[in-house]
Amino acid sequence: MVWTLGIATAPVPEERRLALTPELVAKYEQLGASIVLAKGAGLRAHWPDAAFEGVTWVDSPQAVFARADVVACVMPPTLDEIAAMRPGSVLVGALRPWASAQQIDALCAQRVTAFALELLPRITRAQPMDILSSQATVAGYEAALIAADHAPKFFPMLTYAAGTIRPAKIFVIGCGVAGLQAIATARRLGAMVEAYDVRPETREQVASLGAKFVDTGVVAVGAGGYARELTEAEQAQQTAVLSKAVAAADVVITTASVPGRPAPKIVTQEMLAAMRPGAVVVDLAAEQGGNVAGTVLGEKRWIGDVLVIGPAFIQSRMPVHASEMFAKNVWHFLAPHVQDGALAWQWEDEIVTATCITRDGALVNERVREWLGR
Repeated sequence: MVWTLGIATAPVPEERRLALTPELVAKYEQLGASIVLAKGAGLRAHWPDAAFEGVTWVDSPQAVFARADVVACVMPPTLDEIAAMRPGSVLVGALRPWASAQQIDALCAQRVTAFALELLPRITRAQPMDILSSQATVAGYEAALIAADHAPKFFPMLTYAAGTIRPAKIFVIGCGVAGLQAIATARRLGAMVEAYDVRPETREQVASLGAKFVDTGVVAVGAGGYARELTEAEQAQQTAVLSKAVAAADVVITTASVPGRPAPKIVTQEMLAAMRPGAVVVDLAAEQGGNVAGTVLGEKRWIGDVLVIGPAFIQSRMPVHASEMFAKNVWHFLAPHVQDGALAWQWEDEIVTATCITRDGALVNERVREWLGR
């Protein structure tokens, strides 16, 4: 039995990733899949149509949704694309289920079974499917490069004929996957790095990368290994300590986020005003409202003498490897549920139940119900 896998083209040109690479086509065919792509789907990630041997080509992205049994996507589809899906078909990928009640309603109306890979449980078996971690790796790496590109100082220590240039001082706030990758990249570039996270278990990880951990005395470990929101007293205590570290830094990179909620505001206007003239702030939480007062998504803004950058579509700065990582995550999610050439969802599997948001015309995920207030 052959099932059809459609690979969605992102509905905005700024998103250059694709949930498929040419190398994975043969692996899906071995699972009995026939792949459907819109013409030119891979061009944003530098893959010509000829690179995808054996796929079926259609003239429009919407036609992919209409023909496929399963659609894989790197960002949520439009309402029109969802409306084109056949009842009983499957949507898998980055769906941001907390962001749009309309999207959830549309999926239910079409009786689409949707899996949001952002909701994967934090268990060892799910790690190969973890799009948040793989794409955070890209974001952290790129954040350090953006910072180095805009900073008015060298990152490494340099010795030249007239003397020695001291290395730049980088402060990373949030030591999840993105933060740790930012630390590692900044260290490779030769910078001195300090870092902070509300989760104390990150201290050893920070030290292992050659950075210094800044201890505020605030511990805020939430469900699933993510950070929880801070109380007002904890925020005040955190701010008092972080203000000194921010003021001493040439570059600040912020990565703190809470799933399904606005990003916590950590760097205040007062902190920015105390920074050195020419300092740079890269706010990786810009898409969730930002960790920094004054961050604007997709813009570079001078706030006083400090450049605040709120990158948008940061993974698309490196679309080849970002697509490769994302596509492999999707592969590892789908492959275990193909039996005898057909999809067979194992509904007792905690990975399946945790990521499924809509099924048989209903919203079935409690986390999403809470986010949407339903």
